[in-house]
Amino acid sequence: MDVTKIKDPSFLKDLSYEELDGLSQDIRTFLIEKCAVTGGHIGANLGVVELTIALHKVFNSPKDKLIFDVGHQAYIHKILTGRAEQFDTLRQYKGLSGFPKLNESEHDVWEAGHSSTSLSAAMGMAKARDIQHQHYEVVPIIGDGALTGGMALEALNHIGHDKTNMTIILNDNEMSIAPNVGAMHNMFGRLRTNSNYNRAKSDVDLFLSKLPGGHKLRDSADRVKDSLKYLVVNGIFFEELGIKYIGPVDGHSYKELEEALLTSKRIDGPVIVHVITKKGKGYHPAENDKIGTWHGLGPYKLETGEVLKGSAQGPSWSQFFSDTVQSFAERDKTIAAITPAMPVGSKLTKFQKELPQQFFDVGIAEQHAVTMAAGMAANGMKPYVAIYSTFLQRAYDQMLHDVDRQNLHVVFGIDRSGLVGADGETHQGVFDISFLTHMPNMTVMMPKDENEAYHLLYNAFYEYEGPIAIRYPRGNGYGVKIDSIPNSVVRGDWEVLHEGTDVIVLSFGPTLKLIEAVREELLKEGVSIEVVNARFIKPLDYHYLAAAAKRNIPVLTVEEAMLSGGFGAAVSNHYSDLHLDVHVKRIGIDDEYIEHGDVSMLLDDIGINKANLIHEIKQLAISHEES
Repeated sequence: MDVTKIKDPSFLKDLSYEELDGLSQDIRTFLIEKCAVTGGHIGANLGVVELTIALHKVFNSPKDKLIFDVGHQAYIHKILTGRAEQFDTLRQYKGLSGFPKLNESEHDVWEAGHSSTSLSAAMGMAKARDIQHQHYEVVPIIGDGALTGGMALEALNHIGHDKTNMTIILNDNEMSIAPNVGAMHNMFGRLRTNSNYNRAKSDVDLFLSKLPGGHKLRDSADRVKDSLKYLVVNGIFFEELGIKYIGPVDGHSYKELEEALLTSKRIDGPVIVHVITKKGKGYHPAENDKIGTWHGLGPYKLETGEVLKGSAQGPSWSQFFSDTVQSFAERDKTIAAITPAMPVGSKLTKFQKELPQQFFDVGIAEQHAVTMAAGMAANGMKPYVAIYSTFLQRAYDQMLHDVDRQNLHVVFGIDRSGLVGADGETHQGVFDISFLTHMPNMTVMMPKDENEAYHLLYNAFYEYEGPIAIRYPRGNGYGVKIDSIPNSVVRGDWEVLHEGTDVIVLSFGPTLKLIEAVREELLKEGVSIEVVNARFIKPLDYHYLAAAAKRNIPVLTVEEAMLSGGFGAAVSNHYSDLHLDVHVKRIGIDDEYIEHGDVSMLLDDIGINKANLIHEIKQLAISHEES
């Protein structure tokens, strides 16, 4: 079948299992070919082809609400709802989103880029349905890894207590991004391998149905079945919560899937259908992935699966930070690394292998990761929390209440700070400055290159006190030479990279390279700018700002982050609070979400490019001369 001709999922209703198998192969071929060019979350989607098709065959979208947890496994859903023709633009600037989007299709009823949200959303939709006396099915699809998230467990508790009618699909592929960890994962392993309970339960039901008045005996038999399940299955977690359990079901068998889903529709109250799938199914390189490399990736060679690399000069920022922290931890057993299910993305697998006693992957549980680090810091350790900027948002209260309020020495390596590109608005790391800098004890830094990162990391562990956040971008460093001995860096001390007389430009991180290129262009036009590496976003360098105010020249701040509550706002507020008449112009993200696309195009949109910076600086210089 030419999947680009699909307009809506209604055609699935009349297809045989054989025809569905053929459609599965066509969709897998389509996805493998398209994602080889665009990149994307190919592994997760190859694993849910049959599951997604079965859901659309049994349920009636968009009347019935299919709610994808996280959303990166919704590519098949997009194909079946008429968007295959747009897959050439997947995750591209102004193209098809890699996640469900309300403004793309009526079939997308929930947006999420962070895991563990679907059950709470489903509870809300089901309650809205019931209050308004409407009739539709609510079907959240959640991965086994996402159930480690506290929000998912809170929702399960509420769903089971209220007996709210819905069908929960537990997509169990034994992996989230990295292999899943923890007691919940082990419980699912026991459920996956134990068919005795389901077989015995079916035998009891069949026996009772053949007896005269057997239906009256079913209630009495519940006690027997309750005893039976404890005999043959370790920990019937869901049924104890009041949620009927169906499974495990082969997630690649249309017959098993359809039977389970139809059964779930007949049951009044919440049902969980435990579906076993294979991540990456149908494409050998993705199927054999054991560490999460094929979770989300860029373009690759179709024949071999080899990921196409760019022409980067240095190691990835993630790798550099992980290796540097490990070098400290090898000599200092009080340093421990913590990650919420991101050992692969944060490049901590080598640390995990070589220093297992000092490494903790807590699963998808950002709040727990942060407060666990606080507990370690309160008892003499120096914990390092490697976490993406977008996921740190989930632990705001723990940062404020448990770490900062107690002034505990926890070092946060904030990965993917700034624009990240293809994953779009749910993953852009542009909010952390705004929500960290108002915490009274917090230090927030961002280095200009790897060598400075080495010195700042050393100081973070050994020279500074209290909570420390050190930001670094997605992508690769510059390959600069690293000093052999770390230097002390005064907390809050900025670095003047180039002196100038017409305009002062304050920035930090990768934006400084662009500003230095702008400086060279402006020198040709007789405009002299002072370029300052404002590596400490908090605290500000108050000595430098005081000296700059006396020079009576305008200041431009440039940040790949939100303007509201951001670095430029802090500079402007400082001068305003002191009643100093300094003209501060700010460039950054102004009160909007940034969608997906190539980072250079997104930077163009927010004005962080050479042409706009030159224009703004010249305008500042001219205005100052005229005033």
